[in-house]
Amino acid sequence: MRVLVTGATGQVGSELVAQGKELGLQILAAGRAELDISRSQAVNSFFQVQRPDIVINAAAYTAVDKAESEPELAYAINRDGAAYLAEACAKRQIPLFHISTDYLFDGRKEGAYLETDLCSPQSIYGKSKGEGDQAVASILEQHFILRVSWVFGASGNNFVKTMLRLGRERDFLRIVADQRGGPTWAGAIAGTLLDLVVRLRNGEKIAWGTYHYSGQPTTTWQGFAEVIFEQAVKLEMLDQRPRVEAITTAEYPTPAQRPLNSVLDCQKIARELGISQPDWRIGLDIVLKKWKEQ
Repeated sequence: MRVLVTGATGQVGSELVAQGKELGLQILAAGRAELDISRSQAVNSFFQVQRPDIVINAAAYTAVDKAESEPELAYAINRDGAAYLAEACAKRQIPLFHISTDYLFDGRKEGAYLETDLCSPQSIYGKSKGEGDQAVASILEQHFILRVSWVFGASGNNFVKTMLRLGRERDFLRIVADQRGGPTWAGAIAGTLLDLVVRLRNGEKIAWGTYHYSGQPTTTWQGFAEVIFEQAVKLEMLDQRPRVEAITTAEYPTPAQRPLNSVLDCQKIARELGISQPDWRIGLDIVLKKWKEQ
């Protein structure tokens, strides 16, 4: 089974490639150099030559703040790219697994977000991802949209890497404590998607649609940082934990507005597919140990 992984050099993409090969899947790893999904002709040519059986779209424009100043590029990748992949999959009647985001929500809800809740993105990144999801769902019946939150992994830039760097450089940090969500390890996201690919390969049926998937327990950025520092000190990657002051989102203005509540309700994926929420602290431990070995 030939599995195309777009965004193959990113946080989730690199995990998909590594884990997919371990599972004995034939992985077609495509970074932007191999496949620019924002170009329709490039997508069609790639599909004609490589003939994938399944596509996992891990390609995305994820520079949340930068997207505010270059919306055309964000929409070209997140909306148009997703649509071109869906069209190519529809032509060949093959499934598309597509990774989405908590940024589709405005964060004003009390309690966890359901798959059926109204999307009201507050940033260019969120809007472009939302329109990409709509395109995928309307073009292709065999679609699996996985909304995830607060992604971190061993590759790419993410909160864990930033905190580790700042923890080495400074004794004192001010970190936002009024945004809440579920950090999600890229390796767990990849493992979940590949588990579904293997089920399809084995002839199982999957209920297509949109699903939420994030790590547990929920926390704040400040709470996440405290655990990062604690584990890093234990692994002797930091000499000591920096002092942390909790601040509000208003005290840390950014070009793109972030949702205060990014908590995703993950009961649907557990109920329909038997997939439980991963403990992000385990993923964090794996990532830190991997960095330590390098």
